Amino acid sequence: FSATLMFVGGGVVFMLIDRALAAKGGAMSQLLAMLLDFVPEAIALGAALAVGGGQAFLLAFLIGMQNLPEGFNAYREIRDSGGLAPGKIILAFAGLSLLGPVSAWLGFAVLVNMPVILGGIMLFASGGILYLIFQDIAPQVPLKRSWAPSQGAVAGFALGLVGHLLVQ
Repeated sequence: FSATLMFVGGGVVFMLIDRALAAKGGAMSQLLAMLLDFVPEAIALGAALAVGGGQAFLLAFLIGMQNLPEGFNAYREIRDSGGLAPGKIILAFAGLSLLGPVSAWLGFAVLVNMPVILGGIMLFASGGILYLIFQDIAPQVPLKRSWAPSQGAVAGFALGLVGHLLVQ
């Protein structure tokens, strides 16, 4: 129950943040999406480094490969909105990049011995990331509740998670 609650909760919270950004009409949605998955990934990376093994280096590589295009798109979104000069955007991104080492330290030093909390963070982030993926790739059809297909994807995966946990 708690795993499903964390997963669905992540989808709902990310949807609320996404809808709030859309209502404001700001150009920060791509940046926020990148940060919302970057921080939990860095926490998991820190915990993986504390445990040891080669999977930490693979995880670091995968995080970098995934965040590069997200960062590029976030930069272009902010630049094209006319809100900030390119130099200021890069300076802000450099400051935000410090969240990675801080989050990794949190996973390494604090959460490595708290697998339930670490797992909850990962499940919460997974639900949110799944929502964002489906929100971005869902067909752009005119719907009154455009968030509904993405929440349907979260609900479908949550049902699969419940089924998996029940047969374990």
